Amino acid sequence: MKKWDLSNQSKTIQFIAAIITACFGGLLFNLIKVPIPWLLGPMAALLIASRFRNVRFYWPVAMRDTGLIIVGYSIGISFTKSSLSDIISHLPSMLILTTLIVLACAGMAFFISKWSGIDYPTALTSSIPGGLSQIVIFAEEMKGIDLTIVTFFHVTRVLIVVFLLPFVVFSPIFLKERTMGSAEEIVNNSIPWNQFFPDILFFAVICLFAAIIGKKIKLPAPYFLAPVMVAALLNLFVLKGLPLPPSFLNFAQFMVGGYIGLLLKPEKMESKKKIISFALISGIIMVGITMAFSLLLTNTYHLSTITGFLSLAPGGMDQMGIIAHEVNADLSTVTSYQLFRMLYIYIAVPPLLRLVLKLSIKRKNNNSINIDVK
Repeated sequence: MKKWDLSNQSKTIQFIAAIITACFGGLLFNLIKVPIPWLLGPMAALLIASRFRNVRFYWPVAMRDTGLIIVGYSIGISFTKSSLSDIISHLPSMLILTTLIVLACAGMAFFISKWSGIDYPTALTSSIPGGLSQIVIFAEEMKGIDLTIVTFFHVTRVLIVVFLLPFVVFSPIFLKERTMGSAEEIVNNSIPWNQFFPDILFFAVICLFAAIIGKKIKLPAPYFLAPVMVAALLNLFVLKGLPLPPSFLNFAQFMVGGYIGLLLKPEKMESKKKIISFALISGIIMVGITMAFSLLLTNTYHLSTITGFLSLAPGGMDQMGIIAHEVNADLSTVTSYQLFRMLYIYIAVPPLLRLVLKLSIKRKNNNSINIDVK
C-alpha cells in the first residue's frame, strides 16, 4: 500500500486538505467552547498537522486578504462622530504610551542581545511590536540584520499574542465587561438577509478597490487598513454601513486563522530551539509590559479594562480588531491606538534602527582595528 503523501501533490489537493483540516479545528474549538474558535481552531489544526512528515498544506494569500477586508469593513463602520472626537482627545496618550512601549522593547532587546549572543540591531528589529510582514520587509532592506531570526521572533510573537490574548480577555477577570453590550443588543442591530443584499455589494466593491489602491501606494497592512479607513469615512459622512451577520465574521476569521497557522514552518523551528526560546520569553514579557501600560490608559480615560488592554496589545491590528469585536470592546478606540502605533513605528523606528546599525558597525570596525594594533 502506498504511503499517504501530500508533499508532492498539486496545490489544489494541498489546499483542499488545508480547508478540511482547518474546518475540523474550527468545529472542534467551537464544540469545546474555546474563545474565537474560527480564528484559533484553524490556526491550531494546521500548525499541528503541518508537523507530520509528508504533509504539506497550501493556503492562498488571497484568502487571508479577503478575510482582512471583511474584518476591516466591520471595524470601519464602528467609527462614529462621537468616537472620532474621543480619538482626537486621546492623541497625547497615544504618543506617550507608544513611545514608552517602544523604549521598553528597546531595553528588552538589549538584554536579549546580551544573553543570547544575537547582535543588537537584529534583537531590536525582532523586538519592535510592528506588523509581521512590514518588519520582515524592512529587515530585508537593512544590511547586517539576520532576517531568519527576525522572522522567527515576529512569527512566534504573533502566535503567542493571538493564542494567549483570547484566553486572557475571555477569562473571568473580564467577564463583567464582556457582557456589557448584550447579545440582545447585537441581535437587534443585525440586518435581515433579505435586506442585506444587494446593498452590501456597494461597500464590498468600495472596500476591495480601496485595498487594491492601498497595496499600490504601499499602505501598511493595506487589505485591512484601507477598508477600515474607507468604511469609516463612508459611515461618518456618506452612508451608514450595514452590520455583518456573525457567519460572515466567522468566515473572515477562518480565512485569517488558516493563513497564520501555516506561517511558522516546523522543519525550521527544530533547528532554532535557542532562538525560539528567547522569542517565546520576549513575547510573553511584551504582553506583560503592555498590560501594565494599559492600566494607565484605563485610569486616565475611564475606559473598560478590556478596551485599554487590546488598544496597547502587541498584536497585529487585524487580530486585535477581531478579538475586540468578539468581546464587545470599543472597536474605534482599539483600532485607533493600534493604527497610531503602526504609523509611529514606521515613521520613527527606521531612522533609529539605521542609527543603531551604523553605531554597531562602527564599533565592530574599531574593535577589529584595536585587535590588529595589538
